[in-house]
Amino acid sequence: MFLENSKGTWHDWNIPYADGKVLYDLILANKYTKAVEIGTSTGLSAIWIAWALSQTGGKLITIEIDEGRHKRALINFKKAGLSDYVDARLADAHDLVKELQGPFDFVFSDADKGWYTNYFIDLAPKLVVGGCFTAHNARNTGFEGIRKFIDYVTKQPNFETTIDTTSMAGISISYKIAEK
Repeated sequence: MFLENSKGTWHDWNIPYADGKVLYDLILANKYTKAVEIGTSTGLSAIWIAWALSQTGGKLITIEIDEGRHKRALINFKKAGLSDYVDARLADAHDLVKELQGPFDFVFSDADKGWYTNYFIDLAPKLVVGGCFTAHNARNTGFEGIRKFIDYVTKQPNFETTIDTTSMAGISISYKIAEK
């Protein structure tokens, strides 16, 4: 298996292996099929997400701004045998996220931590009830952007948010429980 054989070799701002497993499990448990990832890097989290989506019949849109990391991710998706489940876009997420057409049922944000709240504001209306918005580095509340995001998302009456702390970074998990 590509992920197991590559364990410990990922760099370039990729998530830890254990965090990928959290994303994978969330998608399978909820049978999500329409996912967005903000911040592909070289593709580790996207591979975990796409692997789960390959089992639910879904597809991932993933966004990376850096051309070198984007190209490396495309190679990694092919090596993992998951290219058919990934729509990898080279773009500035600040712009592209606003343009994406929903609905979506799963979002993973792991780019530009100071922009997490903006990504949430742009994607929450496109998220179906029962869908999930996740964000990486949620335990890093010493960073102002993360702190503001956690404060914002936990105050949304139509979302229930928890922080998965099985890794040092933490993943916020916000389920949409109602439209408004």
